[in-house]
Amino acid sequence: MKTIKTPIIPIKKTFANVKGKHELHLEAICVFSAIGFFLDTDTYWRDKIIISPGSESILDDDSYVVSSKKWFQWNYSPREISFETSLQEFTELFESIIESQTTGQKVVLPLSGGLDSRTQAVALRNHPHVNTYSYSFDGGYNESKIAKKIADTCQFPFQSFTIQRGYLWNVIEELASINECYSEFTHPRQMAFIDTYSEMGDVFSLGHMGDLMFDSFGLPQLSFEEEVQKVIKLLIKKGGFELATALWAAWGLEGSFEDYFKSRIRALLNEIKIENTNAKLRAFKTQFSVSRWSSNNLSVFEKVLPVTLPYYDTRMCEFICTIPEKYLSNRQLQIAYIKKNSPDLAKITWHGQKPFNLKNFHYNRAPYNIPYRVTDKIIREFNGFIGKPHISRNWELQFVGEGNDKHLKKWLFDSKLMELVPKEIIQRFYDNFKEKDAVTYSHPVSMLLTLALFQRKFNS
Repeated sequence: MKTIKTPIIPIKKTFANVKGKHELHLEAICVFSAIGFFLDTDTYWRDKIIISPGSESILDDDSYVVSSKKWFQWNYSPREISFETSLQEFTELFESIIESQTTGQKVVLPLSGGLDSRTQAVALRNHPHVNTYSYSFDGGYNESKIAKKIADTCQFPFQSFTIQRGYLWNVIEELASINECYSEFTHPRQMAFIDTYSEMGDVFSLGHMGDLMFDSFGLPQLSFEEEVQKVIKLLIKKGGFELATALWAAWGLEGSFEDYFKSRIRALLNEIKIENTNAKLRAFKTQFSVSRWSSNNLSVFEKVLPVTLPYYDTRMCEFICTIPEKYLSNRQLQIAYIKKNSPDLAKITWHGQKPFNLKNFHYNRAPYNIPYRVTDKIIREFNGFIGKPHISRNWELQFVGEGNDKHLKKWLFDSKLMELVPKEIIQRFYDNFKEKDAVTYSHPVSMLLTLALFQRKFNS
């Protein structure tokens, strides 16, 4: 017998066995196709699960689950404290976590134009060994310009990378081995430079989860059924419901995908004993989406160096449960922390509010932002006219263009995918992507590509 205690937000998957046939869990694969990650403890197989976050499980010698119970339950227990007190507590906790994770290490800090990595830069401003980098899309907005200003302000060494079109096809089989096909392949852009990171330091400091913890959905109090509908809307990707429904019918599964998925969401949401709608949805996304999607993509970083994540820390999770929702909305704590401790960083453009920064982003509305929006549109249209279309989405680098299309068709039509998915479905979604609506059908195509790699590497 052995006891497994999983973190509140696991970095790695912990597999276990359960009684049942060793066969594909087709219902779970339909959900995976719809939302981009496996739900709850589901895997590709009926007799294998992922041990739930924040739980303590006893496994026998063959790794079968004997018993399991939760040691942590997400809750909302706000204290009657001021914003200033919340900020002081966040400052002390965040910097303490960063210090404990990075002392004596050469830190690699990926920088973006957003707030999470900028907050980490503030906490690491006096660290003696920090290397930073950023990347931008070939033909996209040069976010590295913002990242470099952050690095220069903190006096951190900085490297800028450009993600080239079609990079995925040179690394796709390695990526499938790393993430085990438990998430699709367009988002782990760090794969484009995976051989570079090991020379930059000893440990990554990553800002995953900060944007979810320190913001609010801004919703009024909803009924339970309204919360269920909101979760479904948050999870389902464009084209995902259509693909899942098609697979459900092709595999002859009982009932309908819609009813199955809705019942799963209703049951999982009912387990979260939080009344406040915004806090409940945050807890749901953390427990299910972050642990099964965001964490799975951490495997790419871990392939090169150990990872540290201040927002994953148990103390941070417990802290968030005690902070009034009104202080978590609109990134208030992170913004106030940066403005107070590094005013120069606050003056640098915030990518999500460009061209404004942390001090004046409230002007990102008409008429103040009209000059920028008009100029930006003119530049994009001109670049498109001269054959340099603006790239803003991951799949545009990996699926668009003759070279990309050749590789994509090879994996979709000249592989073992058709042993799992009928050719008619593959052809329909590929044609819809190419001829009907690339934005809507990019996700289904990406999921079919993921299933093709799964068939080749794990179901042969």
